[in-house]
Amino acid sequence: MGMLTYILRRIMLAIPLIILISMLCFIIIQLPPGDYISSYRAMVAARGGWVKDVVLSMLRERYGLDQPFYIQYWKWVSGFPKGDFGIAMSISNTPVRELLRERLPLTLILNFLAFLFTMSVAIPIGVFSATHKYNIADYLLTFVAFLGISIPGFVLALAIIFMSVFVFGSSYIGNLFSYEFIDVPWSWARVLDFLKHLPAPIVAIGVAGFCNTMRIMRGNMLDVLGQQYIQTARAKGLREKIVIRRHALRIAINPIISRVGVYLPEILATEMLVSIVLNLPTIGPLFYQSLLAQDMYLAGTILLIIAVLLVIGNLLADIFLAWSDPRILFD
Repeated sequence: MGMLTYILRRIMLAIPLIILISMLCFIIIQLPPGDYISSYRAMVAARGGWVKDVVLSMLRERYGLDQPFYIQYWKWVSGFPKGDFGIAMSISNTPVRELLRERLPLTLILNFLAFLFTMSVAIPIGVFSATHKYNIADYLLTFVAFLGISIPGFVLALAIIFMSVFVFGSSYIGNLFSYEFIDVPWSWARVLDFLKHLPAPIVAIGVAGFCNTMRIMRGNMLDVLGQQYIQTARAKGLREKIVIRRHALRIAINPIISRVGVYLPEILATEMLVSIVLNLPTIGPLFYQSLLAQDMYLAGTILLIIAVLLVIGNLLADIFLAWSDPRILFD
């Protein structure tokens, strides 16, 4: 079976999976008791006001909340081909598409850079730690790895804010832009300001994944370095760098590639918590607000996008794994 056939087969398997995920997402959003109208009435009552039942009935009819479940689902998914994901009822009746246009690109950039940071730093350090087993550097890196895994991303985000404000005297208290660049058109000055604010959230999001990946890479390399074909390569007189790079690393990295589907949900979940703490303009805080308001279209769409990203991530992981190890094509 060729690579193209393998990719097409994976894509054909992903399509029905995404359809099933859309159904599950809509069911999950509908599970809490009540709906957006109930949450709206409770919110108004908490402020000391009240809303007439006639108004609530009109709102429920307007948003189709008086329809059966399957009709609401079809009303939601039927707009997908046109890019219509419904109306965000909790945010001034704003189309979900407009909210995603503002926040989704920043979310993707942040998650991609955090993933890139995790892999590009963790893999070389894991290889270094394995090839310098049981020396001072290995012990130090192992200790840092255990420490990084034990610290949640949102706690690290709070520590970054504390260090920035109270130690370095910075005005940085979150967000991806300085105050003067929020809600203004893109320019070179805004891009530079955006790049200046990126390291803090990337580190907060990627530290746990980096430490976990480093430990796994170290263990994989230690297993591979003990294999007979590695000893044979050394016996042939090959330089150690060639043995490590061409023979050991190529096999040891395969489990890392196959775990991309596991890393992505970890990074996405951490990004959402870090975004809430740092007040980042991504879909994390938006998703949290939509869940509190029981805004089914906004929350359901964000949940579906996250699930689709995970499916795409697993698909890419399968493709890269097949490219790295052609034996998979014959399984």
